[in-house]
Amino acid sequence: MLKNQSNFELNVSDNAIQINRPEPIMDVDVLAYKKRMDPMDAVDALVEGDHVLIVDYFSSGLTVLNALKTYLKNKYSDQSFKGQREFRSKYRELSHRLVLLVSHNKLTVRKSPEIGWLKSLYPNMDEFLLPFPQVQGLNSSWQWHEKGIFIPVLGRKIRPFYGTYFPTRFEHLILFDNWLKRYEGEKKSAIDVGIGSGVLTMQMLKHGFKKVCGTDSNPNAIVGINEELKRTRLDSKVELMHGDLFADCSEETELIVFNPPWLPASHNLEGIDQAIYYDEDLFPRFFAESFKHLKSGGRIALLFSNLGEITGEGEDHPIKKELAEGGRFKEELFIYKTVKAASTKTQRNQKWRSQEKVELWILNKI
Repeated sequence: MLKNQSNFELNVSDNAIQINRPEPIMDVDVLAYKKRMDPMDAVDALVEGDHVLIVDYFSSGLTVLNALKTYLKNKYSDQSFKGQREFRSKYRELSHRLVLLVSHNKLTVRKSPEIGWLKSLYPNMDEFLLPFPQVQGLNSSWQWHEKGIFIPVLGRKIRPFYGTYFPTRFEHLILFDNWLKRYEGEKKSAIDVGIGSGVLTMQMLKHGFKKVCGTDSNPNAIVGINEELKRTRLDSKVELMHGDLFADCSEETELIVFNPPWLPASHNLEGIDQAIYYDEDLFPRFFAESFKHLKSGGRIALLFSNLGEITGEGEDHPIKKELAEGGRFKEELFIYKTVKAASTKTQRNQKWRSQEKVELWILNKI
């Protein structure tokens, strides 16, 4: 019998935070799929709105997903940025009806990976279903967490928590690090809005900042960076707050750092999408609140990209718009760095990548 306990909380600084995790699927009818069956039968079932349960080998699920991709590529052949987004949206919708059974924190199919998150994120659940792509995401995240990710500007690895954005390229971090090397100021405090995996905060601590207030609307980011800071014995220098933009941070500071999403949203945002896409009111709200939190002569450091402009997804550059119309800040510095070519292993069409530049904007309070 499946018992539904979808909420799960962890404590950070004596505050209970509800963790984001793949939602367990309960009480649904499923069609069983085995390796010897035609994968297109499973694809047809997914298209019709049925849930399909893999019952033998983990690899059987991979076979069905490959068949689904082939099916959708024939229907969504547009290779533009927008066309690829539509393909991924439909693939996500259909693939999440392909499910696996989890029993006592383990996958029941044969030759499946061991995923530590199944125990730590679902401690009180005996049996439930999860979408196959979500299991793949849990597995990838667990591998990153266990092995760690080397961050060149820190000179060491970090171990990101599930559901937390972490950098996979580093040009923007290099821009920020070079600027911090030349930073002139008291370095008493800073606010890291959207702390994520904490790299910007750890860069500031490395360069002598005494105290950082880190905020994030993603509860997993707060839990993850709390563990990372304890592991590296930096937790006494960072105050963490869960909430939108500045959360409950009331202090004024000399530096606000923000690495916002780089693309405007064209769909409802949930989970880690909020680290990639921004709503139309994000930047106006950020600049308005930043003006209140900055001391006289304080600065904002923004890490951004021209991605929205070159892909045609964004009509206005939100930082340029604020400088032209906001009347609150003036430009002190603008530098950029060309992004490395996309990996030859990627299956996406990323010809636009050759035009992409990451940007560092330093703004002064007027």
